[in-house]
Amino acid sequence: MIRGWYTAASGMNAQQKRLDAVSNNLANVDTTSYKRDITVSKNFPELLIRRMNDDGVYKNPFGSADAAPIIGKVGLGVELNELFTDFEQGSLKQTSSDSDFALEGEGFFAVDTPSGERYTRNGNFHVGVEGYLVTKEGYPVLGEKGKIFLQDTEYTVNKDGEIYVRPISDDEADSVLLDRLKLVTFENPRYITKQGSSLYKDSAVSGPAVPAEGSARPVVTQGFIEASNVNVVNEMVQMIEINRAYEANQKTIQAEDTMMSKLWNEVVRVGR
Repeated sequence: MIRGWYTAASGMNAQQKRLDAVSNNLANVDTTSYKRDITVSKNFPELLIRRMNDDGVYKNPFGSADAAPIIGKVGLGVELNELFTDFEQGSLKQTSSDSDFALEGEGFFAVDTPSGERYTRNGNFHVGVEGYLVTKEGYPVLGEKGKIFLQDTEYTVNKDGEIYVRPISDDEADSVLLDRLKLVTFENPRYITKQGSSLYKDSAVSGPAVPAEGSARPVVTQGFIEASNVNVVNEMVQMIEINRAYEANQKTIQAEDTMMSKLWNEVVRVGR
């Protein structure tokens, strides 16, 4: 019975972590380019229940395989194995702002932060007071030549991320290539780490960021942003499922507690 407490408690703990992930997904359903988190649980090793009187019967002449029939199993609990990010493509939303960009395909924008280079799929940028293309937090967006200076210019960005500019004061000037957006990818993007503010950091498992080129380079769409990939209906269904599983484990603990109370208050008293 004591084992039952631990088994049910581990189930409640795992469901609580699932609920935290689902709640965070729902809270960020309107966050630009947000990627939902998914929990993966694993069960502890299981004990196989055999008929005790048949134990020790061997029919395999080449080994000592136990031929006792298995009649069931009892689980020993569950735990959170992994919390990973689903990078499924979100839908594109038109904004008509020249400084907004969306990526179609795998890849990330590179951003210069005080903590070093970070990566994002949130292309909701603007031209800052110093004239550079920056994120909403004021971090400069990087091109292949460094920071991108766009003050007093009209600019367009093509599908490859090439930035063409011309002075606002000269309507007859031809557009010239200024830079190309620095887009990167990872060997194992599933294992990059969320840093907050839609930023990601590479990890030992994801590998370092490498330039996205050729077929691995995502398409850049100007005047659009990528929406969250959270499906509200699916997340709500999961939340209902989690609540029911949590209540089931809770009732298991209550039943175990009732049986333990009966054991000590009645069975032990009779034994005396």
